[in-house]
Amino acid sequence: MPKESFAKNRIKSVGFAMRGALLLVRTEGSIKIQVFIAMVMTALGFFFEISNTEWILQILAIALVMGIEGVNTAIEKLCDFVQPEFDSKIGFIKDISAGAVMLVSIGASIVGLIIYLPKVF
Repeated sequence: MPKESFAKNRIKSVGFAMRGALLLVRTEGSIKIQVFIAMVMTALGFFFEISNTEWILQILAIALVMGIEGVNTAIEKLCDFVQPEFDSKIGFIKDISAGAVMLVSIGASIVGLIIYLPKVF
């Protein structure tokens, strides 16, 4: 069987990634909340006419939170698959993963405050 071209492989990879992103948004409540918050922050960015640099920071913060949430979800699903019964070691892993999301979310919130507080007050 002939080997697929680099371009075909990349297109397939993008397709798999898009499917994964859609699965994440369709199945996970926390990412739905984060998508809503991202939409509100985007609307605020247009309303307050934030600078290009502020847009870059806001987009990076949103992408980081959502990306880490995706990784957290994958870790949780893998842990549940490997060990469906309660296991304190699995709980430890899941708590660390959730903690990573919390840390990134705090950082993103601080970025948002730095951008928008001066515009509101």
